[in-house]
Amino acid sequence: MDSVQIYISLFINGLALGCIYGLIALGFVLIYKATEMVNFAQGDLMMVGAFIAFGLIAGFGLNFWLGFLLTVVFMIIFGFLLDVVVIRRLIGQPQFSIVMATIGIGYVLRFVMPYAFNVEQIAFLTPFTGKAVQVAAMTLDAGKLAAVVGTLVLCAGLYMFFQRTRIGVAMQAASQNQLAAYYMGIPVALIFSLIWGISAGVAAITGVMMMPIANVMDPSIGFIAIKAFAGAVVGGFGSIPGALVGGIIIGLVEQFSDYLLAPGYKDIMVFSVLLAVMVVRPEGIFSQMGRKKV
Repeated sequence: MDSVQIYISLFINGLALGCIYGLIALGFVLIYKATEMVNFAQGDLMMVGAFIAFGLIAGFGLNFWLGFLLTVVFMIIFGFLLDVVVIRRLIGQPQFSIVMATIGIGYVLRFVMPYAFNVEQIAFLTPFTGKAVQVAAMTLDAGKLAAVVGTLVLCAGLYMFFQRTRIGVAMQAASQNQLAAYYMGIPVALIFSLIWGISAGVAAITGVMMMPIANVMDPSIGFIAIKAFAGAVVGGFGSIPGALVGGIIIGLVEQFSDYLLAPGYKDIMVFSVLLAVMVVRPEGIFSQMGRKKV
């Protein structure tokens, strides 16, 4: 393989990985924009989605697409109930309480899921596993291409939802001014629970999309949310497009530094980029958060 093909392959790999980071970052941003809370269990929700999909598809033998759909529905309900049962009770408490609660939720999920599903294998076949797509003289992994295409489709769907539906517009209104939205008759508490549900649904989609790329049946896979969080900060923590762009930047930096430098340097380079952006532009590339004057 010549150098051009190597760099193209690195770009595709980085783009696919960046899309995964971007979708996890999108979950962070959706909740933060609406509630000004940071959900540090977002990566673990992705892990739960992967385990649920594994149980439905490999365990019960459901069709992949049916299992995928049921997983997303289940996770939306799970995220909704997570807000109703746990997070809503912490409203009015210091932000630190909510941060610790989401960290605690993540640890509980990492402990419970392996015992609940008793996983004996680390993966199962998807329609994209082991398949390739021939583009010119290059052979590209179908799973990675599916991650890129799936991200674009999901983002387009979310854009249409937020722009063209009454619930989506209500969510935007609640995220911009909760008190005004409440006076306009918008059920703000319900909207927030729906946003938690959507965020969990996005996490489930991310977990299933990762299956042809990596071992998602590892309870610690949720820790990749640390890099996704870095992507959200790089892109601008209040910006949905910024979350995706930031995630892709982190994915590309990780892949190219792994090849050009050494495998041990990729994490250093990722967080070096994070630090550089925070020094030069602390609000991120596409920030929509206003600065507060004191």
